[in-house]
Amino acid sequence: MRQGMKQSRGYLPVLMLVVSTVVVLAAAHNALSESESGDCFWNPATKQCTPDDQIFLQPVAELSPTDTVLYEEGMKQFKASWSVFPLIDGEWGLGPTFHASACIGCHVNGGRGKTVDDASKTSFQQLVRLSLPGTDAYGEPLPHPAYGNQLQVFGIYGESLSNPVVGEADLRIDWEPQKASLADGTEVELRRPQNRITKLAFGPLGEKTLISLRNTPVVYGMGYLDAVPEADILALAAKQKSLGLNGRPNYVKDDATGKQLLGRFGWKANQPTLKQQVAAAHMGDMGITSTLYHEQNCPKVQVQCQNAHTTGKHELTDQAWNAVTFFLAGVEAPKRPLPDSDKYIQGEKLFRGAGCTGCHVSELKTGKFPMLKAIENKQFYPYTDLLLHDMGDDLADNRPDFKAGGRDWRTAPLWGVGLSRRVNGSMDLLHDGRARSVLEAILWHGGEAKKARDQFANMKKEDREALISFVHAL
Repeated sequence: MRQGMKQSRGYLPVLMLVVSTVVVLAAAHNALSESESGDCFWNPATKQCTPDDQIFLQPVAELSPTDTVLYEEGMKQFKASWSVFPLIDGEWGLGPTFHASACIGCHVNGGRGKTVDDASKTSFQQLVRLSLPGTDAYGEPLPHPAYGNQLQVFGIYGESLSNPVVGEADLRIDWEPQKASLADGTEVELRRPQNRITKLAFGPLGEKTLISLRNTPVVYGMGYLDAVPEADILALAAKQKSLGLNGRPNYVKDDATGKQLLGRFGWKANQPTLKQQVAAAHMGDMGITSTLYHEQNCPKVQVQCQNAHTTGKHELTDQAWNAVTFFLAGVEAPKRPLPDSDKYIQGEKLFRGAGCTGCHVSELKTGKFPMLKAIENKQFYPYTDLLLHDMGDDLADNRPDFKAGGRDWRTAPLWGVGLSRRVNGSMDLLHDGRARSVLEAILWHGGEAKKARDQFANMKKEDREALISFVHAL
């Protein structure tokens, strides 16, 4: 839709990004070993084996025919590539700056992001949040004056054939190794990300800028999380006080009404509803306007971005917005298996005994959910409390977000973790993807979780393996 761009060079980066997305999808699928992809994943909803790359994109059971049509429409939109004039191979409206050209480009097969381990390559399944110290009247972080609230590594304007993509900056990640020692003498190599931000197009970030690296999360089960009654979440927070924990809700701005609502989505629970999450992701990650977010993310210093021509219409129509929202509400989470082995039973006992279920609450229940009645009043097993917890200095990004402090993170749901590598080759866990396994993720826990982490580190090897096996089975 940006007709003011130079056609001889402007659409080349978008075409290259679309091609790169296809390559990423193919590479992720090909990365699966024969033993992993050869096992049948039996889907109880469809009553058939599900291909590995579709495990995280299955609908909930009992969708009506009308719901099924809307679900499929939303899935198609979720997978669609966004483009710019004069290309005709996608939805028009990408950019002017962006991080991906399609939802599926980062949420590969609906799964989590895969880190770029080669520090010579640009990272794009991880993104960088930016802000300045302080907040607005609602408690929202203050955007950077030159780069906004998120660093965009791509843009629709190219400089030359040798340098076709010009975004706001280039992001690469250097992985700093460090060791963790367990009680039995086992040493585990961990890694800590160091952001390397170069080619800043609009001046330096400045020493006071708060920077937070974020990995792409999974998309399944979001409808269930949206449908948990607020009272139930607050009751969990009250119960945790007796356990010596301090789970707290994040209250964030509903951008449609200006009211404060309970945060549920995002690494710091900074989005209140699934519908707002969808609109915010389209704007933040792809530069797609909607009836909720009318203005492009073009700080005043970005003159070319400010002058980009548009049709004057919202690029994400309400119909498409509703379809994607419904699709994400209707994506089923992998079902929790029945205890089928002594190792599983022992692992669950150890998981509870270490205190992990204080935050990773096994069972929640949905309430009324008019968007999708098929999931109303359902028990489900996400292993989260949707609350914020202090996770210690090692995981701190020191970037507050509404009521979330610089050491706070929403408890990550654990369901489906063991299938992650089968889906798209990734087992990159925690908010920035630093943990390459459940073992590494546990060992990074600090703050309120330090006691549970230390209990795990003091276990015998066979007990640690049983606990990890249990988590993989969720």
